[in-house]
Amino acid sequence: MNSKQYSTGRFFEDFRLGEEIIHPTPRTLTEGDASLYIALTGSRFILHCAQPVAHALGYTNKTIDDLLAFHIAFGKTVPDISVNAVANLGYAEVKFIEPVYSGDTLHTASTVIGLKENTSRKTGIVYVRSVSRNQNNREVLSWIRWVMVHKKDSDSPASDTFIPDIKSKVSVEDLPIYGSLDANAFDTLVTGSTKLWDDFSVGERIDHPSGMTVDDSDHTLATKLYQNNAKLHFDDFMMKDSQFARRLMYGGHVISICRALSYDGLENAIAILAINAGTHSNPSFGGDTFYCWNEVIEKWEIPGRMDVGALRLRMIGVKNVLPKNLKDPFEHTQGKKNYHPNVVLDLDYTVMMPRKTNQ
Repeated sequence: MNSKQYSTGRFFEDFRLGEEIIHPTPRTLTEGDASLYIALTGSRFILHCAQPVAHALGYTNKTIDDLLAFHIAFGKTVPDISVNAVANLGYAEVKFIEPVYSGDTLHTASTVIGLKENTSRKTGIVYVRSVSRNQNNREVLSWIRWVMVHKKDSDSPASDTFIPDIKSKVSVEDLPIYGSLDANAFDTLVTGSTKLWDDFSVGERIDHPSGMTVDDSDHTLATKLYQNNAKLHFDDFMMKDSQFARRLMYGGHVISICRALSYDGLENAIAILAINAGTHSNPSFGGDTFYCWNEVIEKWEIPGRMDVGALRLRMIGVKNVLPKNLKDPFEHTQGKKNYHPNVVLDLDYTVMMPRKTNQ
């Protein structure tokens, strides 16, 4: 009898600099996906919830939540990039290029842009640039991420080290603005907040009041929705022998929870334009309760637009501690700066918000 060989995923030594990886299983997103995402996160951002509001802003329909689209596109890459990951280390240059609607089909490809073996020779860091396109072959999302991946054989030779040049932020000139967008007549009654782009100040900190406890069943179902099959999120038996002795929550879902919690205070941040950088600073687990705060890093006028502006924000996600009791995300001891153990997310991202100027 012939025994069929099934893929066990790539290990560090399987990657080659410059290779393009076409990820299988395109995904058609549905209203069911959008509803389940709301059930798992409680997200209330208006562009993803109300069709008449989306129409009034110039969109074809209400859109799939930016982060749901990102997680779905990201999930396509996991079997080929990070199914054997130790940890996802960071994101950069994430662009939400075009809106994604119910019925759109996303397919994703990645290019290996960097490799670095760790000194232990047991793991290495893989850098990839990924692009997701819709059924019309139009780019809707692109991003860079880097992930620490196990080696299958610590004695196997590694590729030469190459660390790519990564931009610290997506500049205002490169922010993708939907061509049909018109927010001149934006009605703040639909969000319940009159605070628009003009009302925010650089350096302002917003402590969002609500928290959310995420159970094992919640984050497991969410990660299945995203079709992210990384073992460290699902295989409790395997993870019992890890340093954590249990499954980890997918860091992208932590981003979604914090984004949903940020609605109270950022009600009119109607769309994410870019993610500039992201760090999952500590692991999260089922049963953790999350809170977050946002700081305004920069406030940008968008060239050629008077109806919307951009806020570059820094979102700090924390677990099991109130934001008001944690003024600094770092601990400073003996001249060293490390993330506080309750800080689980440090995300630099840019949102679009209507302006008052034309109202």
